[in-house]
Amino acid sequence: MTKTEQFHSLLQHGALPGKVLFRPILMYFAANFIGKTYGEFASDYNVLVEANLRCMDEFGLDMLGLISDPYRETSAFGAKIQYISDGVPRCLNYMVESMDDIINLKNPDVYKAERTLDRIKAGEVLTKKTQGNIPIIGWIEGPLAEACDLAGVQNMMMQLMMDPDFANRLMDKCMVTAKDFAKGQIEAGCEIIGIGDAVCSQIDAETYETFVKERHKELIEYIHSLGGKIKLHICGDTNHLLPHCTDLNLDILDLDWQVDISHARSVVGDEVILSGNINPVLVQDKTRDEVFNMCRNLVEKYKNERFILSAGCEITVLTPPENLKAMNEARI
Repeated sequence: MTKTEQFHSLLQHGALPGKVLFRPILMYFAANFIGKTYGEFASDYNVLVEANLRCMDEFGLDMLGLISDPYRETSAFGAKIQYISDGVPRCLNYMVESMDDIINLKNPDVYKAERTLDRIKAGEVLTKKTQGNIPIIGWIEGPLAEACDLAGVQNMMMQLMMDPDFANRLMDKCMVTAKDFAKGQIEAGCEIIGIGDAVCSQIDAETYETFVKERHKELIEYIHSLGGKIKLHICGDTNHLLPHCTDLNLDILDLDWQVDISHARSVVGDEVILSGNINPVLVQDKTRDEVFNMCRNLVEKYKNERFILSAGCEITVLTPPENLKAMNEARI
């Protein structure tokens, strides 16, 4: 059974006998593992592809991913991005400060903008190299996250409270590009689209329901209509948002270490694959045996459910490779 077939079996039929799938989020770690910088990983799809394939072979990954940083769409909208060797790319300017900026903001062609095209090319190459035998996770920014990238987190949070028209219009613009970018990655061969909307953990449930939830549902419905599956990633404490996830029609829900898996299961039901939830700082700082035991405890507890072993968020660049190997070994 290929890894793609294993994923579909987990999605359709539930737990895989004798096996838990393993998919940590790897970005800076993956770049460093093959001797490249974060800037190279984020700017050159060839580096991203090589890093994913090498980590798959070394650490037994059951899925590959195109995630690199939050500024692919932001760059396509026209923002200036600076690549740095030892950290996440930096956005040097906000595209939106006023309502006029939103009105004048043009949705980009994701096949012509350099950074969105780079991710689409990564999907095409990984698909060709793996021949459909392992699921590939594309990635888009969620509507609130992208609005914050374009307008600034502080400004956008204020607009949610003070000028709903500003917030809604900007997120509507973001939705258009999110759909275009998801479609491009699915056409490139991506089986799953990750929606990164981490900033949602910083708003209350009422604000999420008012501004974001229906947009998430719309995105998910659209991606499903294209044949893609959904992985929603909101890192941090999302306990207050779990009741709103019950009718999103999710395929995979990422859970960070602040969210108890059993509690999440009791809220969202049995059909959603839950992915998580080891604290990545512990994966970095604990001994190999301690990491193995933490992961084995999770595997033993949730191996009979729809569950993917992962850290709650990105594996840090300082994580010892033997600790990541311990995670892989613990789930078998």
